[in-house]
Amino acid sequence: MIHRVQHRFMLLPAPSAVAELLKPITWFPPMWAFACGAVAAGTSPDGRVWLVAAGVVLAGPLVCATSQAVNDWFDRHVDAINEPHRPIPSGRMPGRWGLYVAIAWTLLSLLAAWAIGPWVFAAALLGLALAWAYSAPPLRLKRNGWWGNAACGLCYEGLAWITGAAVMAGGAPSLRSMVLAALYSAGAHGIMTLNDYKSIEGDARMGIGSLPVRLGPMRAAQVACWAMVVPQIGVVGLLLHWGRPWHAATIGLLIAGQIVMMRRFLAAPRERALWLSGFGVPLYVLGMLVAAFALRGLEAGIE
Repeated sequence: MIHRVQHRFMLLPAPSAVAELLKPITWFPPMWAFACGAVAAGTSPDGRVWLVAAGVVLAGPLVCATSQAVNDWFDRHVDAINEPHRPIPSGRMPGRWGLYVAIAWTLLSLLAAWAIGPWVFAAALLGLALAWAYSAPPLRLKRNGWWGNAACGLCYEGLAWITGAAVMAGGAPSLRSMVLAALYSAGAHGIMTLNDYKSIEGDARMGIGSLPVRLGPMRAAQVACWAMVVPQIGVVGLLLHWGRPWHAATIGLLIAGQIVMMRRFLAAPRERALWLSGFGVPLYVLGMLVAAFALRGLEAGIE
């Protein structure tokens, strides 16, 4: 028994495999959303620089990385079909090390969030709970594309935005900031659907009901487009109501650019989902920053 335990822990994964498991390329969206929330707070980072830096690390290399590790562990059988080169199905992450990394990163994320402050800890706790609920039984929210994508959108955009706003405000974010965070979370539902096109075959075989599997590629594409556009229109309406017409007009132009690309995407959704992610989604996230600067002026009392 002792020999087996020693042998298991001798098979350590290579640092490159751990880094690949944590998927640094996925950290950008929550880090961007955190930055948008921080901008929207309307306060100067003076005296909070280390908190802002810690918050950026929490949003990306900790909480988001945790969600990736959790997902890879519980998706190892699906990845064996869709992405057999991933660290776990390829054997480069031996034994149960994928699970150990997910647990360790969860605890590390909670410790970092606790050190930053209560609002940040609450947001991180909810985000981590959703990350585990998304991938792990018995909930495994990803089996239903409606619920799974909603959980991802909330984690990647809304909670990260709220965390940034809380760090800068030193407490609860404003109601206006939380409303914008909720709208951009809702829009991220469509972005998550675009990501599901790459794994239709494996998802269908393993009982993962992503929207492209449930609705078919065309209907899922239509839902994704509407899910992205409608919340942004809501943002435009709010900015007009709040007296920020130039910011509203800028976001309107960004929406128009997305719609042009969406028309091309809808002509061949399976082939062009990655293309829309690469060229249309940047316009979406740029609109987030425009909205954040609009709110920054309002929170700071700048006309």
